[in-house]
Amino acid sequence: MTTAALTVRFWGVRGSTPTPGPRYQRYGGNTSCVEVRHGPHLLILDAGTGLRELGLSLPTDPPLDADLLLTHTHLDHIGGLPFFGPIYETANRFVLWAGHLAPERTLEGVLHEFMADPVFPIPPSRFAAHVRYRDFKAGEVLHPREGVVVRTGPLNHPNRATGYRIEAGGRSVCYVTDTEHRDGERDADIVALVQGADVLIYDSTFSDEEYPRFRGWGHSTWQEGVRLADAARVAQLVVFHHDPSHDDEVMDRIAAEVAEARPGTVVAREGLVLTLA
Repeated sequence: MTTAALTVRFWGVRGSTPTPGPRYQRYGGNTSCVEVRHGPHLLILDAGTGLRELGLSLPTDPPLDADLLLTHTHLDHIGGLPFFGPIYETANRFVLWAGHLAPERTLEGVLHEFMADPVFPIPPSRFAAHVRYRDFKAGEVLHPREGVVVRTGPLNHPNRATGYRIEAGGRSVCYVTDTEHRDGERDADIVALVQGADVLIYDSTFSDEEYPRFRGWGHSTWQEGVRLADAARVAQLVVFHHDPSHDDEVMDRIAAEVAEARPGTVVAREGLVLTLA
């Protein structure tokens, strides 16, 4: 029997705010959204503005039955949800997960605040799809679909955030974005979460040279991604969550530097597909 591949597609790779325009064409300007598939199962990581494009690509038949895993609910990670067409189709089913809000708040409550008059005219109660909200605590192990295990861990970010490790078909993809490292040490929670993973998608908002100016903002560097991937024996690192000031020319320089520092590393761009057979 052939085991289904684990595939990863990037729909939004930018952090903080969308960056439209000609200076961002090669890597893309939409905010965080990553599609993960294993056989019939669809898992979506974050709901940044890239989610709209993902929604436009999805078939209307057969009906969708998918999971949306949110790292946190800052605007750049949920800004695409109001414009996600499939969530307004009655035949579709979605489970929305968040591990950073409980016990003080719920995901459903936060989204109702976000999509509320006078900021937005359509509240989540108008979603026509069948939507379930699942709040959990970072560190729990989730079993969203048959044959799919999702391990979770806490990240160092203002208002909290959650990292994910998706395991299916004997392969593993880790999504660790919006986390700030500590100088001179590796985050033990993240090392444990990503240990031996096939792919690590990591918050590489800054470079080590830029980082001191933004200490406390809750983001990391591509160099720390290299150090972390080496420490945890990750097979492939993916540089992700690009800073809005990093246009195509800057990203090309980062791509060259990170390829030299850790051969096989890739810089995420919209449309990039990774297949783990």
